[in-house]
Amino acid sequence: LPVGEIQPHALASQSYRETSEEVRARDRMLEDLYSKVRLGSEVHRQVRNFAQSICKPGIELVDFCTQLENKNRELVAERGLEQGIAFPTGCSLNHVAAHYTPNNGDKTVLSYDDVMKVDFGVHVEGRIIDSAWTVSFDPKYDNLINAVRDATDAGIRASGIDVRLCDIGEEIQEVMESFEVEINGKMEQVKAIRNLNGHSIGPYQIHAGKSVPIVKGGCEESIKMEEGEIYAIETFGSTGRGYVIEDMECSHYMKRFDCPHVPLRMQSSKRLLSHINKTFGTLAFCRRWLEREDGGSAFVHPAGAKQEKYMGALKNLCDVGIIQPYPPLCDTKGCYTAQYEHTIVMRPTCKEVVSRGDDY
Repeated sequence: LPVGEIQPHALASQSYRETSEEVRARDRMLEDLYSKVRLGSEVHRQVRNFAQSICKPGIELVDFCTQLENKNRELVAERGLEQGIAFPTGCSLNHVAAHYTPNNGDKTVLSYDDVMKVDFGVHVEGRIIDSAWTVSFDPKYDNLINAVRDATDAGIRASGIDVRLCDIGEEIQEVMESFEVEINGKMEQVKAIRNLNGHSIGPYQIHAGKSVPIVKGGCEESIKMEEGEIYAIETFGSTGRGYVIEDMECSHYMKRFDCPHVPLRMQSSKRLLSHINKTFGTLAFCRRWLEREDGGSAFVHPAGAKQEKYMGALKNLCDVGIIQPYPPLCDTKGCYTAQYEHTIVMRPTCKEVVSRGDDY
């Protein structure tokens, strides 16, 4: 499997790691982990290559996501919780920065004027690859997109063992906000969206407890990156206020990783929770997947397991704190937002940008 892009850890104090025999021995012991994230990354590159080929003005977003997800299932050889899709395909448009995927019946069509963030994930034995890019057709958005891609790359370069997360955020913001974009005759500074973050990733846990800010002063100064951790370094830029709120109809849901055992009264809730546990575990899912003939996995449910009239049960599971809803995150209407994201591994000897490709 192809190895990702190798970079040294950012701090000079860590340069001994490149030659230390002891450190290299620790690195060799992790080959099993690396083979999983490299497989997931290779699938991600091939799926996004396919996605880029169908991503044209006029496509319905529900078709775009369905085709992308089917290609993902095919190439990763989906096997339920063993390997498959890690979370729903985000295809958030314009002022919507994240967590939008169409629900069934949503007829939204991609247009020439749109700025779309495509964010999808692959997992191999719970090892999640989380990577995203931004699609636009009108060159007037190029500076917005370049700002965010450069800021993500700067965040990756600034990362490394023992680096303070707050310092990465400061570096990202400095690069991002050095760009201006002219849209419809108006010059706007690109702003980093201050309440969105990168994050550490754990087995079957997309947000594993540490957040990587994308602005200065974005987190407590004592928190550092550590050997063996995996991070999604993602940045978001906006021509709006640079702050998102939850808005619009919810499509994304996820079982809480540390969810308490709650006795459920409603039979429908028990049935839906059992389906979620078998099909998704603690990985995120969306309403479209519950409504597939296979209920989200042909491997787990070869005979079909489409969920019907489940919204009351889903709301109940959210209300009791078992399931967390993740509604779309929106900046001010009329503005434009962009995103780039890579998954990086803090190897003992170096950092590996496993999701890097020829495209971004």
